[in-house]
Amino acid sequence: MSLPEYRRQPSGPPNERKMVSGMNGATAQAHTATSSGPFSKASFAHSFSPRDNATPGAIRSITLRGPAGRLEAILNLGAHDAPFAALVCHPHPVFGGTFHNKVVYRAMKMLNDARHGLGWPVLRFNFRGAGLSEGVHDGIAEVDDVLAALDWLDGEFDRPVVIAGFSFGAAMALRACSVRADERSNRPRIRAAIALGLPAKAEERVYDYAFLDQLRIPKLFLSGDRDAFASPAQLRQITASAAEPTRLEILSGADHFFTGQLETMQERMKIWLTEQLQ
Repeated sequence: MSLPEYRRQPSGPPNERKMVSGMNGATAQAHTATSSGPFSKASFAHSFSPRDNATPGAIRSITLRGPAGRLEAILNLGAHDAPFAALVCHPHPVFGGTFHNKVVYRAMKMLNDARHGLGWPVLRFNFRGAGLSEGVHDGIAEVDDVLAALDWLDGEFDRPVVIAGFSFGAAMALRACSVRADERSNRPRIRAAIALGLPAKAEERVYDYAFLDQLRIPKLFLSGDRDAFASPAQLRQITASAAEPTRLEILSGADHFFTGQLETMQERMKIWLTEQLQ
């Protein structure tokens, strides 16, 4: 797959992009963080409360303090009594990935839209160097961006988190889960992880997932059998070495972007989460 093909992948709906650009100030008001350290709770803005009378599903534009500078983020508000919050991580920023990516958007809708029976608050953010986020792409240090977003969610909602990621974002999300599992603190509490289109090899980079043998939270690996960046055989090898509970689902006929099967992707996510979080 050539680089231009990746960049041509559609992003989120135009009306959402309009809202977060600041053209709708009532909904997309920026909240800038002030703090003494990049990962402390004081590092993040708390200018609104999830218990406010905000409409579930409404969008708030937020600025997080990341280790490399400000991180542009969007919060889709959930139900006031939602038992979980969620984080969704976008694909490789060098190849045009942002939080408006269509797979990321569809994953967010499944987690946030009350019609799916979940209605959770969902945070998306742009990795360093993507969109309006400060910093320069590193390829590894983006794990720290995920940790900053997790800490913000914990400080804002104080409830268990489900994390999902697509492609590069899936790799960074899993690594962040591993870092949290290695720490003595149980906060933020990551309840489950979903890896969409997990890459085994992209361009010249080979991804190493040896750490998964110690990651014991529930994990769903969901990919297509025509994924250009990980074959079913490679995914079976990765998941076979991962600690339980782990599930691998391969969608027949689906490519890396789940073209034509985004609704199926959402449904598989919903079924698995319902089973895991009962």
